[in-house]
Amino acid sequence: AEFSPSAWMIVEDGEIVGLCSIISAPERGEIHVGYGIAPSRERRGYVTRAIGELLEWARKDPRVTHVSADTGVENIASQRVLERNGFIRIGERIDPEDGRVICWQASVD
Repeated sequence: AEFSPSAWMIVEDGEIVGLCSIISAPERGEIHVGYGIAPSRERRGYVTRAIGELLEWARKDPRVTHVSADTGVENIASQRVLERNGFIRIGERIDPEDGRVICWQASVD
């Protein structure tokens, strides 16, 4: 009932391979997500499936209309994860920790 930032472990074959997080509670219907995968488990589709499942979950919550995420401008693999899940590029910004990032958004309604 109460919405707060949270995280889920990405588990494949009984092994934790990554993490998927909701970084902020809905503001004007939007939640912001982040994710990461162990370097030894990259390029196996784990994050693509995890983000897809997160979007399915978000579609069931009436408080959520959009999901946003950021990727580094050089992180092509992460950009592909979002594109495969229907995210569109909506701009760029400078992050204090990560530098220049691409901003993405997907509609869930």
